Amino acid sequence: MDSILSKYKTTKESEVTTWFKAAAVADFSENGGACVKYKNKQIAVFNFKRKGKWYACQNVCPHKLEMVISRGMLGDDRGIPKIACPMHKKTFSLETGKNLNGDVDALAIYPVKIENDFVYIGFSN
Repeated sequence: MDSILSKYKTTKESEVTTWFKAAAVADFSENGGACVKYKNKQIAVFNFKRKGKWYACQNVCPHKLEMVISRGMLGDDRGIPKIACPMHKKTFSLETGKNLNGDVDALAIYPVKIENDFVYIGFSN
């Protein structure tokens, strides 16, 4: 269990040392997610068009260790953008990674920026 989750660590924008060019903006559906790979990590990227924001987090659900978060359901919990695991419906804040159900570990969160119609994800090495 630790081997899968230990690869994922939340990165704050002030800690970014590498901006990974994930894909073109057009490659992501609106109000949905997709998975990209960076080194040995699977990262879920979300174009939350209704909120006008982009989010990125680990793709592995800490509940059952399945790589499914990118296929989750986007939503809002009292103003907090969230993602629900498609398998077990555990919900997580896309801003902090916190589990909104309070019963499993948080997701690692990564900063996202859009430049010249490309999506970049920030990592600290």
